[in-house]
Amino acid sequence: MADSSHLPDPERLARLRIVLVGAQHPGNIGAAARAMKVMGLSDLVLVAPERYPDPEANARASGAEDILAAARVVDTLEEALADTVMAIATSARTRRTEWPLVDAREAATRAVAESANGPAAIVFGRERAGLNNTELERCRLHLQIPANPDYSSLNLAAAVQVIAYELRVAAGATTAAAPAHEPVTGADMEGLFGQLQGVLEASGFLDPEEPMLLMARLRRLFYRAAPDRIETNILRGALRSLDPRGATNRKPADKPPRTQR
Repeated sequence: MADSSHLPDPERLARLRIVLVGAQHPGNIGAAARAMKVMGLSDLVLVAPERYPDPEANARASGAEDILAAARVVDTLEEALADTVMAIATSARTRRTEWPLVDAREAATRAVAESANGPAAIVFGRERAGLNNTELERCRLHLQIPANPDYSSLNLAAAVQVIAYELRVAAGATTAAAPAHEPVTGADMEGLFGQLQGVLEASGFLDPEEPMLLMARLRRLFYRAAPDRIETNILRGALRSLDPRGATNRKPADKPPRTQR
């Protein structure tokens, strides 16, 4: 008989989100929902799926139709992550700008720990191309599942199953703790990045017409620092005071900053 004291807290599992970006095959969506339900996860968000809803998704869900019925469909990754306090992107390829990289087990441990403060998301990309650079930069950490280097291609639903298992294990092993500080959501961070880019452009430090990696590197810096809400407000206040456009031209940057390459 299983020891119930080691079972994951259902409330904690409910704050762990699986995000599928641009899923191309509805069968993979259904199979991902099944993988989630087996491990006790329920929060599924679909970003601009190519074919959904679709009978094939329901068929492959095989008893997890309730996960599909409750899934949210949104147009952008920004919407999917707006209320999250942690987002981790899956990526099978190395990128020009190196990002903090973790394996499946560490990613799950970090996501579960952060879920004490609010929703934490694992983001999966398209079957053929994965996540693009702009989408990857929306996430604090990048995740790679260790695989055979000679054949590392992993089916989307299979990848979700691996991560869902690790999340369940981590949720059962982690003791809930009170938040150390008021968390900052994805929407808050995008507001900070938008304001920062606006001030840098207005000051002449950043040329909006010249491709560069400056904003990507600044994103990486701030994600690594993980400022809380008070610190974020201090940064935004400092940016307002330094804005060379003057008080009459200052306004909050609600739109996400352009990714520059």
